[in-house]
Amino acid sequence: MQTYSLEQMLDLIKQGKAFSGQLETSGCIIKIEEYLPVVCTAIHAGHNLRNELIKLGQLTAEERYFEEDPYTDEVIASQPITLVGTDSRFEYDLNRPKSLSTYYKSAWMKQVWRKTMSAKQRSISQAKHNDFYLLYEALIAKLESMFGNVIVFDLHSYNYKRIEKPTPVFNIGTAQIDMERWESVVKKFQTELDNITLPNIEVDAKINAVFEGRGYLIAHTNAHFDRTLVLPIEIKKVFMDELTGEVYPIVLDDLKLGLKNAFSATSAYFQRKLNRRSKTRSADMLSSAVEPSVVEIDASLFRLAQKVDTLKYVNPTNLVAERKRFFSAPSRFRPNFRYRQLPIDANEFKYKLYRLPIDNISDPALKQMYSDIVNKLGEQVDMLTNVGQEGFVYNSLRYYGRPDNSAINNAKFLLYAKEIPEDRGDQFDAKAACEQMKQQADAWGMQCKISLSTSIVARAMVSSMPPQLTINSHAEFYNSEVQRLIQHELGVHMATTLNAKQQPLKVLRLGLPGATYTQEGLAILAELNAGFMAHARLNTLACRVLAVNSMLQEQDFYLTHCYLVDEVGMEPSDAFVTTARVYRGGGFTKDHLYLSGFLEMLALSKTRSLSNLLVGKTSVQYLDLIDELVQRNWLVAPSFNVTSDKCLEENPSLNYLIESLRS
Repeated sequence: MQTYSLEQMLDLIKQGKAFSGQLETSGCIIKIEEYLPVVCTAIHAGHNLRNELIKLGQLTAEERYFEEDPYTDEVIASQPITLVGTDSRFEYDLNRPKSLSTYYKSAWMKQVWRKTMSAKQRSISQAKHNDFYLLYEALIAKLESMFGNVIVFDLHSYNYKRIEKPTPVFNIGTAQIDMERWESVVKKFQTELDNITLPNIEVDAKINAVFEGRGYLIAHTNAHFDRTLVLPIEIKKVFMDELTGEVYPIVLDDLKLGLKNAFSATSAYFQRKLNRRSKTRSADMLSSAVEPSVVEIDASLFRLAQKVDTLKYVNPTNLVAERKRFFSAPSRFRPNFRYRQLPIDANEFKYKLYRLPIDNISDPALKQMYSDIVNKLGEQVDMLTNVGQEGFVYNSLRYYGRPDNSAINNAKFLLYAKEIPEDRGDQFDAKAACEQMKQQADAWGMQCKISLSTSIVARAMVSSMPPQLTINSHAEFYNSEVQRLIQHELGVHMATTLNAKQQPLKVLRLGLPGATYTQEGLAILAELNAGFMAHARLNTLACRVLAVNSMLQEQDFYLTHCYLVDEVGMEPSDAFVTTARVYRGGGFTKDHLYLSGFLEMLALSKTRSLSNLLVGKTSVQYLDLIDELVQRNWLVAPSFNVTSDKCLEENPSLNYLIESLRS
């Protein structure tokens, strides 16, 4: 970490420059990612003590730690401007006036010093206290000059086991706040804190229940500034064992995320109400500068995982030959699919994967997302290393799941419903369909390769590196099918592939956890919105759900094929393709996600915009975060967004059928 003199820091603040570093004369770290009217402080987070004072001290390091506020610096790390004390409050307490800051005699009935600090020692410590407040004053003055009103979140934590009465998780102290002036902001913050959820903990936020906010930081601010609100907050140490110091990481991570949202929502409200910035959103109160640790981890993850392409290694290379063999003797057929060799050492891959320093990411939502990516990549590699083996189906179940009762019932409902006829139009061979798709790609400005292949199971498939749409050369297409494929493959899959290449975060080229469910759901929704959905198309999705279910129950290619032909009513050739899709690799459960993904995307599209899900290979479970990152300019809004937002063709019977399905 870079070290600055006080004069250097004051000059950087005067110039309005972003920087972060340690104050050389004081135990203080400042971070300014972007100048915004919100500051977060953790002035009791520090544990450092000068060697000469350690010798004078009567408290052990553990006893000092008990009275300090560990992890409060981590809790505020996602905020754009932070001030963190790194020295122990026992050397000098930043929440007391300078003259009293070095006069701790006892801490909860324990003597602090064997020998009182000398005048020289106190002078050194008080100089640190003085420098902190000179820096703090310069920062607040700068922000007031830029924005008018400023809000400061003064974060602390407290031990609660020695308190006999019930205590809240969050305590806001208002003794030094002009409530007539600032009450609406205090109440807003209390509401946001109340909305935080922590695992196995009942969260409540109270005002002056345990502490009244009589510290010096707010007093000093009130004495020097008239347009800055300081909110002193005490967090109950539910995120750790206050007696042993053992941290509870799951609780701490949820606390970081909850407080990030509470800080930004309250700051946005403050900006709208007090600074008359009526269009301010929560994301506007967070830094627009991409966190360096995120860029570094993202690049490392992409380098490591870019060869992990499930479909490339799950699709059989001898499908045509196996098709001939099946139809020559169906009842005796046992798949003998062959696959490409996987150029990945699973142990080495996972060793490197789990060594990525995810904990260095300060934004809690992004940290969780990258942690999820790492875990899912581990599962994906386990699946790929078992292609063609008995264990593949179990890894596929872990990665993609299985159809639940609702999905199976939806599939049966579609198949047993009275058929809604469709005008399918002219029929084309694969070459003619390929030409139509090339023309549409050119019209949309998509620079990608579109070609024919004999080695894919699906009728069409998009691959990312390089961007390419491959058409099954053995397939034939009606015009309606070609139009659906244009919307599905080009309008969503190719669009997200090309949009992902424009993003600073490269993981959007790989795919977030849950990307299959979301991307396939969006692609089918695009077919509907463009007016090309048909009952027969929905039946295809339903057949895939039932094929996966049959595969899991029967574990026999011939029996699943017979089920699709005899009970579901598929044509034998179509049934072979669907059966091969679910038996490839050794039992591939991915296909059940199409129908359920579509239904969720359809339901969600009625309540909010899904546009930002096209920025790359995204997942709906991260939609709030993706929207936030686009608003913060960490991600680029999708350039290729060619799908229609609204159905262009009304078909009451089809609409009724879809609305009857359970999402």
